[in-house]
Amino acid sequence: MTDTAHNQDAIGADTSLLLVDDDKPFLHRLARAMEARGFSVTMAESVQDGIANVRHNPPAYAVVDLKLGDGNGLDVIEEIRKCRSDTHMIVLTGYGNIASAVNAVKLGAIDYLSKPADADDIFGALTRHAGEKAPVPENPMSADRVRWEHIQRVYEMCDRNVSETARRLNMHRRTLQRILAKRAPR
Repeated sequence: MTDTAHNQDAIGADTSLLLVDDDKPFLHRLARAMEARGFSVTMAESVQDGIANVRHNPPAYAVVDLKLGDGNGLDVIEEIRKCRSDTHMIVLTGYGNIASAVNAVKLGAIDYLSKPADADDIFGALTRHAGEKAPVPENPMSADRVRWEHIQRVYEMCDRNVSETARRLNMHRRTLQRILAKRAPR
């Protein structure tokens, strides 16, 4: 069986996929990757666009970023659940915490992935059957790497402004500069 045929079997007849993320480069890369795997992709860059797309054509699958420029991605998840009860939904976030993961699952998300998640992880989570457990990662990130990734996300969110990043992280500016000057831990 070819990869395309296998993907089509995993997806099913309704291939509609809504991607909601305000990171344009990531959104477009993920859209191309999901189209290559057999999905019919619709993209939205905000909560408002996501909700409008859901109301127009509720998708069979959805990948929604938790933190969007105009609000919370959980609002999109909630709207999807109102319009269609069988949608397979994944929440992506760079700002993971247990409370938001629990909330996403309560609203109907089937999985919760931290960024950076690759297309294979997302495809696997979308097509996983009910009750099937996610595989344990072969090389989980170290605590130092998780901390470094978080600092990098906040730094980018602050448009690479060291002073603002240090303020948001409640960290001394010089300490932050030393961390940013080092290589990423493994």
